[in-house]
Amino acid sequence: MKNYIIMDLEWNQGSALTENPNIPFEVIEIGAVKLDENRNIVDTFDSLIRPQVYKKMNAMTQKVIHMEMKDLQNAEIFPHVFRKFMKWCGDDYIFCTWGNLDLTELQTNMRYYGLEPFSDGPLKYLDLQKLFSIVYSDGRTRRALETAVEFMQIEKKETFHHADGDAWYTAQIMRKMNRPDVEVYYSYDTFHIPRDAEHEVHAKFPTYSKYISRAFLDKAEAMKDSEVRSARCFICERELRQTVQWFSLNSKNYFNVGICEKHGLMRSKLRVKKNEKGNVYVVKTLRRCDQDEADELKKKERKAKVQAEKYEAIERAKAKRGRNHVRKKKTIGKISKKTKA
Repeated sequence: MKNYIIMDLEWNQGSALTENPNIPFEVIEIGAVKLDENRNIVDTFDSLIRPQVYKKMNAMTQKVIHMEMKDLQNAEIFPHVFRKFMKWCGDDYIFCTWGNLDLTELQTNMRYYGLEPFSDGPLKYLDLQKLFSIVYSDGRTRRALETAVEFMQIEKKETFHHADGDAWYTAQIMRKMNRPDVEVYYSYDTFHIPRDAEHEVHAKFPTYSKYISRAFLDKAEAMKDSEVRSARCFICERELRQTVQWFSLNSKNYFNVGICEKHGLMRSKLRVKKNEKGNVYVVKTLRRCDQDEADELKKKERKAKVQAEKYEAIERAKAKRGRNHVRKKKTIGKISKKTKA
């Protein structure tokens, strides 16, 4: 029987001068609610954490969470609290969070203290902020937790911006939403990316598909990979006939459009990201689109082509000036030698 672990964190940070790049955000509170498969509350967890890295509360953080350093002095340090938390979670569970930040920061703190990772690849979880948007909005808009609480008319009896309170509100939203059907739209945390091609993620959802690649040395190597550049219908998995070739206007997001003979127009979006080691990896999504969106992407493809041609012309001109400069220096050198002779 799988439990839902509705988790929320609070963290502190240093200033620009004191920031430790290995742990930019130090977790100072873990709050969680455990729900069973029927969404009944089984138990709760809450623990403050005594800081070991940032001993002064960041001014902006303090304004949000209304917590002072003296409140944390009698708490246990992160490794002790984390081990208690994992024991409380049990063996069969899935994390649920409001947004996509908490798991990243939790794992950053785990790595800093040398704790065993959850997995050696992407971690599946439920982003309840995303699921709320799928049920009540357009699937893309992200609402603040308090906004969602007000929308669902949940009584405000806990403090916001405290991990236990925010976890409780998030759990109430999940219980009141009560839409097991949308839980198929799970998310992946990519703190750890696939270690090789065999372990790459190929996830299929009711309305789109997602691919998460292994690491590449750089973007050029990634974009040469056949699986990265492929575009297959997420319904029947047939190769699409591409009508808009892969293009980018910012070198981070790439798009293309193709047609499946059976299921119509499909739009692919490819995001180039970097992991903590500086290696490049790719997250690609593919979904249906209409003719208007396809036409708009066709216009952007033409714009990208013009930009590329201008850039190439500038680079050719630079190279030509460089060659002319070298020739000029050689000519001056020859004249100088003749003059001396």
